Amino acid sequence: MPKFFFNTRIGADIVRDPEGLVLRDADQAWEVARTTIRELLHGEGQPRHLLAASLEVTDDDGRLVLEFPFSEALFDPSADSTVKH
Repeated sequence: MPKFFFNTRIGADIVRDPEGLVLRDADQAWEVARTTIRELLHGEGQPRHLLAASLEVTDDDGRLVLEFPFSEALFDPSADSTVKH
């Protein structure tokens, strides 16, 4: 199973994840990224500087697998699933 690293980018600064997580695939990494961001924002009271941050998920070779902006984690697609007239 692949290992993914969840690095936090705030502007030009990056906080590297030194340990990473062994996960099933990139889809699971996306879920972990979303959950991690939501927990950070909830715990920090949604400070504005974090809304401009993103998680850059990389693989063992340092290749970018996905970039997840913190602001997108606030969007709940299930909330828009009902048709409104």
